[in-house]
Amino acid sequence: MAVWFTSDTHFGDPRILRIDKRPYPDLAAHDAALIAAWNATVSPEDEVWHLGDFALGPSSARIADILAALRGTKHLITGNNDGPATLAAPGWASVAQYAEITVDARRLVLCHYAFRTWNGIGRGALNLHGHSHNRLKPIPRQYDAGVDAQGPAPVSLATILASRRRRAAALTKAKPEKAEPEKAEP
Repeated sequence: MAVWFTSDTHFGDPRILRIDKRPYPDLAAHDAALIAAWNATVSPEDEVWHLGDFALGPSSARIADILAALRGTKHLITGNNDGPATLAAPGWASVAQYAEITVDARRLVLCHYAFRTWNGIGRGALNLHGHSHNRLKPIPRQYDAGVDAQGPAPVSLATILASRRRRAAALTKAKPEKAEPEKAEP
C-alpha cells in the first residue's frame, strides 16, 4: 500500500481554468484528465490524502460519481471550497479539518492551509498543505501538495520532498551570475 497526497483538484469549478490557467480546453477535459492521472498513479489498495478543495459547483450526484471513479482509500482534509455536497459524499474514509499522520517514518501535519508554525515543527514534523496554488513561498519543512504545485496526479511524500530540491536547483540556474565591478584605472 502506498500513501499519496494531492489538493485543490477543484473538480467542476469553472474558475480554475481561468484563475490558475490550467492547460485544458474546458472543464470536462480538466476533470477527465485529473481522474485519469489519479487512476494511473493510485492503485485500489493505496491511501490518498486530499488536502482540500476537492470540488465546487457539481451536483451531489456528480461529486459522488467523481469520488467513486477515483481509486484508493480517500481521506479529505476540508478546504474553503468544499461545500456540504463534498463533505457528505459517500466514499470518504474520513473527513476532517486537520490530521497528524506518520509516513515513511516522517511525522506530517496535514491541513488545507499553510501554517506559520505547527505541532512538532521543532522535532522535524512537516506541514503539507494546499490552498495557495503554488503561489506561496515555502518555509522550511512546509510543502504545497496541490495540483498546481505537484501536477495532476497525487504524489508520494518522496516526490513532494524532491520537488523542493528541484525548485531550488531551477532557481539557482535562473539567477544570473554577479559580474565583477569594473575597477577604475589609476
